[in-house]
Amino acid sequence: MSLSDRLVQAGVELLEEDGLGELTLRAIARRTGVSHGAPRRYFPTHNALLAAIAATGLRDLAARLGSRSEAPPEEQLVAAARTYLEFAAERPGMFDLIFRHDLLAGAGGNLRATSLPLFRTFVDLVAELRPDDAELRATALWTNLHGLATLRGTNALELLGTTDLEPIIRYVVHSHVR
Repeated sequence: MSLSDRLVQAGVELLEEDGLGELTLRAIARRTGVSHGAPRRYFPTHNALLAAIAATGLRDLAARLGSRSEAPPEEQLVAAARTYLEFAAERPGMFDLIFRHDLLAGAGGNLRATSLPLFRTFVDLVAELRPDDAELRATALWTNLHGLATLRGTNALELLGTTDLEPIIRYVVHSHVR
């Protein structure tokens, strides 16, 4: 494994363990066993390394969302929504990073080539049910799902006594495609 790959892998591990706030070049270099200046030989900025780390998370989410079934389109959309929320719960640090466009914009890695097809997955599924305004409906659905992921990630849903997201997922999907 190349040093650049090892740096990215160390960054992924640190992100999963400690979250985005602790993901520094020094911490990544220390985890990799190299000097604190070594990452700059491969990644000119901290944000460029963050983009490479985010790319691994986007590929993971794309792989999870990529499988389609023979189920009716609305059930496929519910499954995609569930997958999105599961990813956010299982990999909260990565979930935070991949949506930090303020950090990642212009940092390299051509992240849009991976992230936009993820959104298109939702648009395409919505279009099978409601071809009219599919992009608008998918955007509204995605913002609802992202809000649910964020609220669950901060334990805000527990304050409402909500622990089972399945009825909420179904309601949110249904409300955007009916």
